Amino acid sequence: AQAVIRAGLWEQPDQPRAAEPVPGRGPLAGPGIGDFLSASPFLALSTWDTEGGSDTSPRGERQTVARILDGRTLVLADRKGNRRADTLHNLLRDDRIALAALVPGRSGVLHIHGHAAITDDAALLKTLALRGVPPHLALLIDVEYAEIRSGDAVSRARLWSPDVRSGRDSAPDMMAVGSAHLAAGAAESGRASGWLIKLITAIPGMSRLLRKAADRAYVAGLRKEGYDDVRAPAAARRGETRHGQVAESPLRPVRICGIRQETPSARTLVLEDSDTEAKPFHFHPGQFFTLVTDIAGHPVRRAYSASSAPGATRLELTVKHVEGGRFSTHAHRDLRVGDRLAVRGPSGTFHAPPQATEQLVLIAAGSGITPMMSMIRARLSAPASAGRINLLYSSRSPEEIIFSDELTRMEKDRPDRLTVTHVLTGRDGRLDAESIRRWATGLPLTDTAHHFVCGPEALMDTAQDVLRQLGVPDEHMHRERFSGGATAPATQAPQEMRVEKNGSLVGTAVVEPGQSLLDAGLAAGLPMPYSCTVGSCGECMVRVSSGEVTQPEHTCLTPQQKTEGHALACVSCPLSNVTLDIADPTPPGAR
Repeated sequence: AQAVIRAGLWEQPDQPRAAEPVPGRGPLAGPGIGDFLSASPFLALSTWDTEGGSDTSPRGERQTVARILDGRTLVLADRKGNRRADTLHNLLRDDRIALAALVPGRSGVLHIHGHAAITDDAALLKTLALRGVPPHLALLIDVEYAEIRSGDAVSRARLWSPDVRSGRDSAPDMMAVGSAHLAAGAAESGRASGWLIKLITAIPGMSRLLRKAADRAYVAGLRKEGYDDVRAPAAARRGETRHGQVAESPLRPVRICGIRQETPSARTLVLEDSDTEAKPFHFHPGQFFTLVTDIAGHPVRRAYSASSAPGATRLELTVKHVEGGRFSTHAHRDLRVGDRLAVRGPSGTFHAPPQATEQLVLIAAGSGITPMMSMIRARLSAPASAGRINLLYSSRSPEEIIFSDELTRMEKDRPDRLTVTHVLTGRDGRLDAESIRRWATGLPLTDTAHHFVCGPEALMDTAQDVLRQLGVPDEHMHRERFSGGATAPATQAPQEMRVEKNGSLVGTAVVEPGQSLLDAGLAAGLPMPYSCTVGSCGECMVRVSSGEVTQPEHTCLTPQQKTEGHALACVSCPLSNVTLDIADPTPPGAR
């Protein structure tokens, strides 16, 4: 408990110290290791004895729990409040040591192992002092291995999400539990003290009084060690979405049960439930899911359209590699069958109408085919009375046609239901207004046909203009924007973000260069509302009450919302220190 209180794990994290360059070579000089340790207030330390036993103990500090001396050496203070000497006893017999460090808001875990020595060097201990109080000992660790790994357990537990924490009223009374154990132990040993313990703890309010006494003793002990501003953990804050639900809907843990290479630059991840019996994935054809994973210790969220038909126990998401794309590179280079991820969703309004008799006119370029493939697969599995599908699909070359073989087979098997027209930019040039008009006017269109366009922004604008000229009403036109997350940072320095709700402070976070407002807020455990993460749904809309942000020109925000100072947290980066208000800026249904 003292380590958790020292570390302040459940409090709003302080602004992390800037990591100094690691001197010399070694495992601690690896990518991201120094930054992780400089922000880590808590770790678990494991040592072994000569008889095959082991001990794992927590360590916590208000800021940095372990300090890097050079590329191979780590120093860890052993404060006077540590009344368990198991670690020290073990190290005197076996100098092997291993530790796992955490950073609040991050799901990655830093694993380190090596050999340790105990030191009482006064000069070194003085550099580790808190308010002039040095530790009585320190551990010098010769590091042989250091790596940031994905923390599946941390992700599944949603460790940093305030909305899943138990309140004091629902948590077990540890004084009552401890007293029951003491009484049971006394009874088994035949001591008469068992009935006395039960009698004392049965007095109304006694457990609460004992807990307050223990808390006061903890605080007094920590202050003697040099810790100031020690306080009891704040009650969990439950963030809400625009519609009164918790900020983050439950994540669905999944595992990769298959990977299919569609083209040299596109692969399909086949997902199924990992922790429960397989259940169907229900969604509308054309909707997307948000994939959540951890890359090099950083939580990453990316939205991908489902390419499979709804209702199956396996969900297929097709990922096209984007040069420099963080998740797409990870998906193509690192992910393997058996790896675990999480999904949330479905989300999005880009989906076919429920009336299966209506004609679908689809215009896609590149990976824009993925939501449309879900529509095609679902529609062709429907009764023969379902409406016809016409697809115009632009790709760079024959090798880059995603789902090429399946589209060819489906068109051959169902010529009365599906026609596919391919445009290869290397052979035919890019789709322009004239080629779209020529294709569309050659179709036997019905008045109830729905038109879907997905691809680059310029293509969607062109297609929409052509369809309007041909008399297609706006309510029958649908477009889907594919975006890669936050915009490029306009500043190269971290910026402070203050988050309020109706003017009251919720918390603060530090937005690193290249990080979106949403990612920084979620990493700090703030109740940021969001859904799609790509600027399409508007769920993450916030009001910028001070400071400046940059965001893409084309988002779901209206010109009036932009004028009023609203921004989409998922695709916005700060130009300066900013203050955001996450209160619902409009009445429900007004957006």
